[in-house]
Formats: sequence, C-alpha cells, structure tokens
Amino acid sequence: MIFQWNYTAPEATEVGTATHLAAALGIHPVLGKLLVDRGIEDVATARKFFRPKITDLHAPMLMNDMNIAVQRLVRAIDQHERILVFGDYDVDGVTAVALVYKFLHQRYDNIDYYIPDRYEEGYGIGQKGIDFAAETGVRLIIVLDCGIKALEEVAYAKERGIDVIICDHHVPDETLPEAAAILNPKRADNRYPYEHLCGCGVGFKFMQAYAQARGIAFNELSVLLDLCAVSIASDLVPVTGENRILAHAGLHRLNASPSVGLRAIIEVCGLSDKELTMADIIFKIGPRINASGRVQTGREAVRLLVEEDEASARLQAESINLYNEQRKELDKQMTEEAITAVRQQEGAEGHSGIAIVGSQWHKGVIGIVASRLVEQFHKPAVVLTENDGYATGSARSVGGFDVYAAVQSCEDLLENFGGHTYAAGMTMRAEHVSEFRERFLKYIDEHISEEQVQATLEVGGLLELSDVTFKFYQQLSRFAPFGPGNEKPVFCTHRVYDYGTSKVVGRGQEHIKLELVGEGSSKVINGIAFGQSSQARYIKTKRAFDICYTVEENTFKRGEVQLQIEDIRPRE
Repeated sequence: MIFQWNYTAPEATEVGTATHLAAALGIHPVLGKLLVDRGIEDVATARKFFRPKITDLHAPMLMNDMNIAVQRLVRAIDQHERILVFGDYDVDGVTAVALVYKFLHQRYDNIDYYIPDRYEEGYGIGQKGIDFAAETGVRLIIVLDCGIKALEEVAYAKERGIDVIICDHHVPDETLPEAAAILNPKRADNRYPYEHLCGCGVGFKFMQAYAQARGIAFNELSVLLDLCAVSIASDLVPVTGENRILAHAGLHRLNASPSVGLRAIIEVCGLSDKELTMADIIFKIGPRINASGRVQTGREAVRLLVEEDEASARLQAESINLYNEQRKELDKQMTEEAITAVRQQEGAEGHSGIAIVGSQWHKGVIGIVASRLVEQFHKPAVVLTENDGYATGSARSVGGFDVYAAVQSCEDLLENFGGHTYAAGMTMRAEHVSEFRERFLKYIDEHISEEQVQATLEVGGLLELSDVTFKFYQQLSRFAPFGPGNEKPVFCTHRVYDYGTSKVVGRGQEHIKLELVGEGSSKVINGIAFGQSSQARYIKTKRAFDICYTVEENTFKRGEVQLQIEDIRPRE
C-alpha cells in the first residue's frame, strides 16, 4: 500500500504553547506539540489528561431515563422479580452482560443472562429470547449493546408481561421502542455530557446509578472496570473523555488484579508477564472472546467472564482459544476468497467502495473479512453472505467516512440494520442484494472525499533518532491509553541509514529487522518493518531513506526501545 505522509508544521503561536507545556511538564518538545494537537493548551488541562481520575466520571443520573431505569430495577429486586440480562454476542455485548450480571448476582440470586445464537436468532433481541424469558418467569429484561431499534420485539415483550430496559449506544431511529427506560447517549434528546460510550460503558453507568441509589460503595463496582477496558478497546469507540477515564482505570485493573476469567484468557494468550495495552486487547484478548460468538455461542464467553473458579476458568479459556484458532482459519480462507472476488468483479476499480456477496460464507467472520478488505484496498467495504433467501452483511469504513449513513440510505431494502460511523450490520432479502450493492456504492462515490480514499499516515512530529530514548518512550506512554480520538503517535525521521546488519525475516521472508543510525550519529536503534521486505534491497545499498514509525518498548530487552516502522521512503 502506498501511503501519503501528512505533517502539519505548527504555527508560531502553537510552537510557543508547545514549548511552554513541554518545559512546565518536563517532557520532550515534540510531546508538547502532541498536547496542542489534542486541543490541550494549559498545564492544568495537560496534567488532567495525563492523570485520568475516576472521580471525574459524569454523574450517571444525567443520562435520560436513568432515574426511571433505577427505580424499575429497585422495584424488581425488592419484589423478587426474575431478571434476565440480555446482550449481543460480540465483545461489547458479552462484557456488558458479564459486568451487569456479575454485579447484580453478587447481591441478588433471581437473575440469569441470555446471549442470542448468531445463526439461529441473529442480531439483537428477538422472539425466541423473549419467549425464553416468559417461560422462565422473567418480569424484567435488561438489554445491553442492542435493542434501540427493537420496536416490535419490545412491544411483544410487553404483551407477555415483561418490562424492558434498553442500554445501547447505537444510532437510534426517530421512533424509539416503548420500553420502560432507554439509556442511550446517542438519543436525539440526549443531555448526557459524553455520547461515545460503548454498550458496556452504558451498562456500567446504569450499575453506577443503581449503586448510588442503594448506598453500595463505588469500589464494589470499580473492580469490574477491567471488562470496560476490554469493551472500549475491542469496540473501537473513541478513547476520549469518559471512555479515556474508564479505559485507563480498567487497564490498571486488568494489569494489577484481573477477574478470574480474564486472567485465564490472558494466560492462554501468553501475556501473563507483559504490561497489557489497548493493542493487546484488540489483537489478543478481544478476538478470543469474540470467537465464542462467531464459532459457537457467546453464552460460553459470558460464563468464562463471570467464572470464579480458576481451574474451571482455565479449561473454558482453552476451549475459547480453540474456537479462535478455528476462527482464524475461516478468516484466512474467506479473506482470500473475498480479495479474489473484488479483483474479479467487473467495474470494481471505478468505485470508491466495495460490496461483495458470497453464498454460504460464515456469518461469524464477515465483519472481520470486511475489515481485511478495508486494510487491503483502503475503501469502505460491505461483505454479504446469502443463506435461505436472506443476505446478512457487515460493513466497515475508512477514517472519516460514515458507513452507517451509506447503509441507512438503503434502509427501504433492509429487514433490519444498525451500527455506528465505522461499522454497521444489516439483513435483507436475497432479491434486494443487487440493488443494495448498486445504491450503497453510489452513495459512497457521491459522498466520500479524495482524502478519505487515500491511505495516509498522520505524522505527529519530526524526530532525530538520537531523540528516541527510553526516557522519551516513558514520557510518550503518559498519552496512553491509545485508540480512536487519541491515536498512538506516528513520528518521522529523515535520512536514516542501515547500520549494516539489517536483514529480511519471517516465515515468508516478508519483514525486515532493522538496525539503523541517523545522519552524523553512531547511535544504533532497532526496528521492525512488517510486510516491507521489498525495500530491503534499497536499504542494503547504504543510501539514505526516510521512515515513519511508532515508538515501542523492546519486549526482549526491557529498558530499551525499538521502532515499529509503518512506512519506508527511499530518498530521491
């Protein structure tokens, strides 16, 4: 992939502010610029950014319907009504169910949880789940990470004598379900100060409000914040504002004292001796939790996350790890098929988006495959699979483009759909697939900008290799946790050289292990460039080249840094 490197030199006033911040905080001047880039212009705000405090969380009662939701939950518990905690089968839904169920079950025993089967029931709350609730005597369903569009389903639950509290974060339609309460910071009438909570985050705020109403100490709830961190990272919501606070506290809990279930997953991932980051969740922990719902059932993942016995948790984690291996095989096979389908599709190059359909493709991995297509072609993509007269699809987007709006523009063709800016899901009758594809691609062609279809690296600062020390890495780490809205900074260094020991590595000889020196410097710094072995021949000529990279700790030599090279550009 050919990247465009974007770097905006700071204006004179920004340089002054950055210099002042760096001096006052004792950090490298480039890091002062990163603060300014994030809209931070005074020392007090910078210190608050570097030290997220749980005491700065917003009052949960500010959320619409929160008082109603708490009152209904209090009544259910006081009258010993049976409660069902219901959630989606992805990481966000599973962690949300685990958090709410675990917190309530410690104090109340007439409660159960339910995760729908991806293949038999599909996304969201459905008739089968409601029937299960009615047959088991449930009088209150708490729905997490879905439900905001479930008008008919909520009405059906009401017919069966069941109240529903919806805790969701997906974009609602104009008409809301007639639920007992709807907690969603994306409501049109929202007054809550932060709208980007994930489903687990909304569930956490509900439990926070309930704890306050019952006089339960906050530290009895905060022990579950490791689940919030896993959810925030995996669902790729902005790591800003309240999410930054929850993720920061959750990561601390995940590293210091994770729950029994999460500890078992950490162990099977081989991460026990590592300081866990958001990236470890995204690439290691989250996929294993997701694999349960993709290959088998998300209920198994909840069972693991609420498990208290270490031996049992370890066995369950190993099973989920096997599901993940199966998922990876499916992912690899389907991705290869999908890339071939895109390249063979007539007229595909003329569109700014991708829309492909396969027969009997595995529903559990179409979202992953859509993400792979976005990475490969840098275009918004939807992947559909047809089965029994219906097509189910998942859409993913590039930075800055609202793929949910593209799907919504075709809503008259859809049986149901949902999502947010960068990810969406939908179901339609098979006979509508052709028209959906045409209109989806037309919408993208008409609304996407040239910048959004160009693969770019946003460069946060220019450095000399001599600047990249372990002290610099430690200062940079204060910007974590990283994620959307607070991306890990990419730096650029001009005119670097091979020290003479760089080499091609990897099973397929596709990567380069680099040892680099800067111009006029003898300091050697290590780096790894994944998938860039095509540049090796130039590098070995001892000519100068430019690099864009992130700064990481060397996992094999603690106390040292290495560069993860994002792109290499030979000097002309």
